[in-house]
Amino acid sequence: MRPTPRTYPLLCCWLLTGFVAALNNWVPASWNNPGWQPALVLLWQMTGILAGLLLLVDGLSLRGISGITVERRHAENLALGVWSKVDIIIHYQGTQKRPIEVFDHYPDQCDAQLAHQTGMLDANAAAIYSYRIRAIQRGDHQFGHTDVLVGSALGLWQRRIAEGETSTIKVFPNFAAVSQYTTMAMEQQSSQLGIRLQQMRGQGTEFRQLREFRQGDSLRQIDWNSSARQRKLISRDYQEERDQQVVFLVDCGRRMRSKDSELSQLDHGLNAMLLMSYAALKQGDSVGVLCFGSELRWLKPVKGIANLTKILNRVYDIDASTQASDYNEAIKQLISRHSKRALVVLLSNIRDENSEDLLASIKLLQHKHLVVLANLEEPEVQSMLDAPVENFADSLRFCGAIHYLEQRNQASGRFNRNGILTVNSSPQTMPVALVNRYYEIKREGLL
Repeated sequence: MRPTPRTYPLLCCWLLTGFVAALNNWVPASWNNPGWQPALVLLWQMTGILAGLLLLVDGLSLRGISGITVERRHAENLALGVWSKVDIIIHYQGTQKRPIEVFDHYPDQCDAQLAHQTGMLDANAAAIYSYRIRAIQRGDHQFGHTDVLVGSALGLWQRRIAEGETSTIKVFPNFAAVSQYTTMAMEQQSSQLGIRLQQMRGQGTEFRQLREFRQGDSLRQIDWNSSARQRKLISRDYQEERDQQVVFLVDCGRRMRSKDSELSQLDHGLNAMLLMSYAALKQGDSVGVLCFGSELRWLKPVKGIANLTKILNRVYDIDASTQASDYNEAIKQLISRHSKRALVVLLSNIRDENSEDLLASIKLLQHKHLVVLANLEEPEVQSMLDAPVENFADSLRFCGAIHYLEQRNQASGRFNRNGILTVNSSPQTMPVALVNRYYEIKREGLL
């Protein structure tokens, strides 16, 4: 048990009475001391006895507290950075109404609103207290017990009851974009997300069927032999080639630790990978993942939209390390694990100083695979360019930002000249930019 704020005024009155009695005893007789000291001492003693009895009786009222159970309800899977509701349900079988305070021990990797609340427990009833949490780090996080502080009859004491079982939540990359993507038809969603799905009638790379010639068909689509037999124009109808493979190389090295607001570069990269994975699985392609730079994680290509969950479960708790990534070793690992031609998407933050080594490694992949380099830009560099220049230090910062961006552009140019497709985008716009590039590749039949 512990005293409540109501206890302190009672104790202060008792101490004040004792102080006045002691002060009166120190007053000399020559100051016309009326001799109130015995009465003040008696008052102090009576106050002490009364306060002690009140504290004792009120404390004993908490000894019989029982029948309190706590239940916690929350979603098992959360999206990074998204607020989620947690309910604390307190069941009480007592016969007296009790004031309570509730504090839930939520994970350290989460922010919370109203996790500490006060209220009343009615006799033989249940009370529900709700609050919100927002995960700021991916992975497995654990709730502790729930502390319930039950107040005594007079409110002078509180008894702490740690109830409720510990529970675990899984925090995944923010799949809100994918959830939104699945709620609409592909054509409608394309315009709202900024994804460009162009009409591809008859202009894919895989033969589908023969049909009558329609206005807008190209002359290359006409099947002249069938047209001669039918005595009317017949066109070949094509569709996007399916059963192709997409493999993501996800950099989890130290450069992916830098943060844009609350999310790291790795968080944004996983969001982009997730949205493009959904688009590829929806198109009938297979998707695989190789994470490198921290621990090596490999998921061989899987097919079918239902396997998006398997991709999520494989990468949701990966974290960026403090070590530099070894691109050459990662590419060798991919070559040894996957031999079929695929679209290989390297998600990283590439700078000029390591572009030559990376270029040599990517050339190993180009013998069999089509390579796309998804290079995450750093918004803080752009903010340096937008900031006002007022002194010499600002000038140096501005010139340094320009020099840095020029080096990145030169590195991107070297990749393009060597046949490597690049997607340079800010972390926030990378998901849509990467999906757009995927559709361009499918439309042009590059894979």
